[in-house]
Amino acid sequence: MPDKPNLVQVEIFGQSYSLRAGEDPAYLERLAAVVDKHMKEVAQAAGAVDSVRVAVLAALNLADQLMQAQQAGKREAALGQRASALAQELEAVLAD
Repeated sequence: MPDKPNLVQVEIFGQSYSLRAGEDPAYLERLAAVVDKHMKEVAQAAGAVDSVRVAVLAALNLADQLMQAQQAGKREAALGQRASALAQELEAVLAD
C-alpha cells in the first residue's frame, strides 16, 4: 500500500496552501517562509496590493538572486581552476 504524501499547511501572503512535501516537510516550510517574506517586502516597497503582481515581482527578485548566486559560483569555479593551473606551473618551475 503506498504511503500517504506528507501534506504541509503553509501560509504565503495571507493565503493558506496544502502542499505535498518530499522527505523533509520542514524544508518546504522554510521555502514558503522565504516566498512569504519576499512577497511582503515587495508589497511594502511597491505599494502593490494585487497578489498576482506581488507574486510576479517577488519571483523576479528571487530569480535575480538565484542568477547572481549561479554567476558567483561560476566565477569561483573559474578562479579555482586558474589557481590550480598556476600552482601546477609553479610546481613545474620549482622542480627544474
